[in-house]
Amino acid sequence: MELDMTKGSPFRLIVKFIIPIILGNIFQQLYSVVDTVIVGQFVGVQALAAVGATGTISFLILGFMQGLTTGFTVLTSQRFGAGDKEGVKKSVGNSYILSAIVTVFMTILSAAGMGWLLRVMQTPDDIFEMSKTYILIICLGMGFTILYNLLSSMLRAVGNSKVPLYFLILAAVLNVVLDLVLIIVFQMGVAGAAVATVASQGVSGLLCLLYILKKVPLLQIGKQHFKPEAWCMKNQLSIGIPMALQFSITAVGAIMVQAALNMLGSTVVAAYTVACKVEQFVTQVYGAMGMTMATYSAQNRGIGNLDRIKKGAKIAFWMSAVYSVAAYAVLELTLPWVVRLFLAGDLTEVLSYVRIYVTICGIFFIPLGMIFIYRNVMQGCGYGFLPMMGGVVELVCRAVVAVIAAHLLSYEGVCCANASAWGITGVFLWISYRFVMRKMERKAIMG
Repeated sequence: MELDMTKGSPFRLIVKFIIPIILGNIFQQLYSVVDTVIVGQFVGVQALAAVGATGTISFLILGFMQGLTTGFTVLTSQRFGAGDKEGVKKSVGNSYILSAIVTVFMTILSAAGMGWLLRVMQTPDDIFEMSKTYILIICLGMGFTILYNLLSSMLRAVGNSKVPLYFLILAAVLNVVLDLVLIIVFQMGVAGAAVATVASQGVSGLLCLLYILKKVPLLQIGKQHFKPEAWCMKNQLSIGIPMALQFSITAVGAIMVQAALNMLGSTVVAAYTVACKVEQFVTQVYGAMGMTMATYSAQNRGIGNLDRIKKGAKIAFWMSAVYSVAAYAVLELTLPWVVRLFLAGDLTEVLSYVRIYVTICGIFFIPLGMIFIYRNVMQGCGYGFLPMMGGVVELVCRAVVAVIAAHLLSYEGVCCANASAWGITGVFLWISYRFVMRKMERKAIMG
């Protein structure tokens, strides 16, 4: 089920590859959305706020690991595009080694420092213990999440975006069942939501592993492939670390926004949580486009076809722009019904806060799509520094606006922190992309 993206119509290949990823991302997002809906409906507003207050921390930790694992498999995709089967296997073996080392270190570090981090973020006292319980369980189950992220990235690296989708659908259904059982039947509250998420991720990861072992000879490796290769690890770390830092830098900015938000009380935190869940669900298409372009550009970089990379990036931009306009319009029209999925009772105040967020941030959906497209094209080509600097630009924008919003105790200011970061970073990465393409063209001419 491998897909060679170096031949054929770029538009058709992008569409064929992206659809399973979009569906997969949506089902993966269902993990957190279902947690939010069930917690909000059956446990209460404070519990919903507790889950929401840890969202940026999860993004910081798990985003770092996702950046690493995705970066590790860029080499896999490049070797596949170049037709180097042995190189593919060596990259897979070294990915396993690096991922295992980082998983152990990050699990210990994140669990040990969680209480301190929640205090620094000024988590409201009435939700502090619930927030800590939820995020600690997520951190302790980090290995399961990393297993899925790594193996699904490997499958996508060789053009297989369908199988990860199938396993995510199964895991999403399992997550709903476990949420209902653990929260409603066993009255486990936010702990039940966290356990359901971790268990579901574990199932999807193990299923990916079994599929690779039985159905994908190209990704099956022997003992000799577990031997650390200096050239291989150097390449994987040079791409993986900037990608991981880019995720982390972005998450630090989000944490600063969350800290400013926490000063406004648990009701506002709950409303912001709902708004972010809705936004994240709608913007899964951008993440899917990013993954698609990372694989597309990496495979074509493997054969040195720069014109094909540029053509694909242009197609991806217009697809993203059309979707952005349509998604914003639909979201504005359906928002009252969407909010009622998360909370019961009088939602007048909550809905007003959610609408403010959606109205401000939705205007900047197009530059948000640009961030994912141009960042992943550059990373797929092996350039990690400028995408990482894009994360720095995003951090600075969020931090400046968040500090001002915290000083003014302004909810609108908190919303503008995300919007301004998307707008400025999108332009920065578009300029960076053009610079990188010119640089590669000059190298190709010089031989």
